[in-house]
Amino acid sequence: MPVRRRGFAATLLWLPAILALAATLARAEDYPARPVRIITDSAPGSALDAIMRIAADGLARVWGQQAVIINTPGAGGSIAARTAAGAAADGYTLAAFAFSAFATLPGSADNLPIQVPRDFVPVGYLGGAPMFITAAPWLEVKTLPDLIALAKQKPGELAYGTNGRGRLTHMTGELLASRAGIKLQMVPYSGGTAQVINDVMGKRIPLLFEAYSGIAGAVHAGNLRPLAVAAPKRVAAFPDLPTVAETLPGFEAGGWLVIVAPAGTPDDIVRKANAALVKGMQEPETARRIAAIGWDQRPLTPAETLGFIHAEQQKWAPILKQIAETH
Repeated sequence: MPVRRRGFAATLLWLPAILALAATLARAEDYPARPVRIITDSAPGSALDAIMRIAADGLARVWGQQAVIINTPGAGGSIAARTAAGAAADGYTLAAFAFSAFATLPGSADNLPIQVPRDFVPVGYLGGAPMFITAAPWLEVKTLPDLIALAKQKPGELAYGTNGRGRLTHMTGELLASRAGIKLQMVPYSGGTAQVINDVMGKRIPLLFEAYSGIAGAVHAGNLRPLAVAAPKRVAAFPDLPTVAETLPGFEAGGWLVIVAPAGTPDDIVRKANAALVKGMQEPETARRIAAIGWDQRPLTPAETLGFIHAEQQKWAPILKQIAETH
C-alpha cells in the first residue's frame, strides 16, 4: 500500500476518537446549555435539603440555568444512588449525597452504586454542620445530663426520630446511647425532619438530633429545646449552649454534603461544575444564607473532595463497626 494511502487509512481509524474528543470539548465549552438536575437522597424540609436549595440558587446565578433539586429519599439513600449512577454522564445530572451514603450505605446491601470513584466522581464540597441534641419542651429535661439521667431511669422508653436508618441522625443517637451508657429507641421517618418535628409537637416523640438548619424554625418557635451541640467547641450563635463533649469528652458528630457526578463524566465538565459551585457558594448573599443556618463552607477541588470523603470514612469506621456489633 502506498505511504499516502496508509496514512489516510490510519487517519480514518483515529477519526471517531478525534470527533468524539471535539464533541466533548464543545459540550464542555457550552456547559450548561440547559437546566441541570441535582438528585438528593434528602427529604424536603431536612437540614440537607435546606443547604441544597441555597447551593442550587448560587449555581443558577453562575450558570444562567436552573439547578433543579430532585428529592429522592428512602431505602437509606440507595434509591437516589441507583437513579444518579444510571444517569447519562454528561454533567446534566449531578447528585448531592451526605456522609451516610459513603460510610453506611455501602455496607448495608450488596451491589449498591455508591462507591467513589467506581461509580461517581466528586465535583465539590457543599458544607458541613454539627448535630444538635434537642428535646421537646414538654419533656422534663433542660440539660444533657438531665436527659442522660432520665434515660437511665427509663431504659428504652425515650424515643428519638431520624430521617432513616443508617443516616447521621440515627448514628448520632446510637453514639450518644453508647457513650452515655443509656438505651434509646430509634424511630425512622420517611418524611424527614419536618415529620419528626410534627410528632414532637404532637407529644408522640420527645427527642430529635439534627443540624441547626433543619430545626431552626422549631427552636425559635419554642417547639424544640437545644440541650447540647456535638461540635468541638461552642457555636458562636449559641454561646450559652454546652457542647456534648463537656459532658461526654471527645464526642463529636457533624453532617456534610458533597456533589458528585456519574462515573465517566468528562473532566472538563467536572472542573467547570466545581468552579461554578465554588463561585456560587462564595457569593456574599449565598455565604450569608449558609452562615445563617449554621453551616460552614470551604472550597475544595474534586481531588480534595475525594480525599475528604475517604478521611471521613476512616474516621467513622470504628464507630460504625461498634454500632453494627450491638445490633
